[in-house]
Amino acid sequence: MSGIDALPPLREVIASHGLSARKSLGQNFLLDLNLTAKIARMAGDIGNSDVLEIGPGPGGLTRGLLAEGARRVLAVEKDARCLPALEEIAAVYPGRLEIIHGDALDIDPAARLSPPIKIAANLPYNVGTELLVRWLTPEDWPPFWDSLTLMFQREVAERIVARPGSKAYGRLAVLAQWRSSAQIVLNLPPGAFTPPPKVSSAVVHLKSLDAPRFAAEPKALERVVARAFNQRRKMMRAALKGLAPDIEDRLIASGIKPTDRAETVGLEQFCALARNLG
Repeated sequence: MSGIDALPPLREVIASHGLSARKSLGQNFLLDLNLTAKIARMAGDIGNSDVLEIGPGPGGLTRGLLAEGARRVLAVEKDARCLPALEEIAAVYPGRLEIIHGDALDIDPAARLSPPIKIAANLPYNVGTELLVRWLTPEDWPPFWDSLTLMFQREVAERIVARPGSKAYGRLAVLAQWRSSAQIVLNLPPGAFTPPPKVSSAVVHLKSLDAPRFAAEPKALERVVARAFNQRRKMMRAALKGLAPDIEDRLIASGIKPTDRAETVGLEQFCALARNLG
């Protein structure tokens, strides 16, 4: 017996290590190893890649990533209670699992990983969006990662892939679709988790593009998009009036009607406006 078959069922691991999920850490454990293996496969061919996993908990997805052949997994876990369970997995896969005890928001993992790098995680609900935005908005592009395969609340997943004109369309969609291709690849009901969350979840796969879809300076685009969607019910000329005295002319020059609202403005137009505002 070797590899994943040498490890005890996750429910036994949780019981033996006292790993009750903590709401304060945004924890909802995925215990079905068939599902974790499926999510690992959705990360693509990981045999020649290092994989970054955030919030592995008792290690369900960690097992899947290693069993699917990940060259190496770097697991960042804030909850010290989970470390012994992860060490048990590391012992079964010698030299292929490195565990860091710490907060993913405070750690720069790039120096510990070798390209190509993929990120795969059942992200803690309370930090998932912030981490995604960080990964989508580095100073240099292409980023250190090739792809992201991430679990979110379904509402957040829908915001990532939303199109103009939909209620879900907003800042997250613009940032995600500007420099990556994004799609929902799996939906999961609350009952798939322990404890069951109050909402459904979904896995989003994002593949980085070699270059942005449209030219724009990143900070300028972020500023315009944030301002526009912070007041999404207002017309663009009102929402952005503080950015330039001649904002109406700049909107028109970017292919945007001053009376449009942010949720109807496409990615190309936002990028044109960012260029026009400098």
